[in-house]
Amino acid sequence: MDGSGEIEEGAERKRVWETPAGVPLCTLDSLADPGARNFVLQIRDAYFHGFVVRKGEQVYGYVDRCPHAGLPLAQELDKYLTSRGDLIMCSWHGALFEIEDGLCVGGPCGGQRLRPWPVKVDQSGVVRTA
Repeated sequence: MDGSGEIEEGAERKRVWETPAGVPLCTLDSLADPGARNFVLQIRDAYFHGFVVRKGEQVYGYVDRCPHAGLPLAQELDKYLTSRGDLIMCSWHGALFEIEDGLCVGGPCGGQRLRPWPVKVDQSGVVRTA
């Protein structure tokens, strides 16, 4: 920071790879089925980038980072799923991942997995970090 509140050119935002439990993210009803949504959380002086996928009444969370190149998976906000909504897709290199466990089933990182981000739906229908 240069004192004006702007990030200096070349300065990188610190990243964290985990979040505290219990942080409310959204309601289950606000997620398309199937659908996905990006979340960026500030944790002290660093940022967490993740996304949540809904499939039926279940939600699955992942760190927004492709194991192949380390890039965020979506080039367009919230566009994490294939057109059929049955797989997670890296829009940069076409890698395909299973929704339920993040296993890469096609593309340049075959056999690797997305890093899970624990999330759950509470009794009131709110998706929270777990």
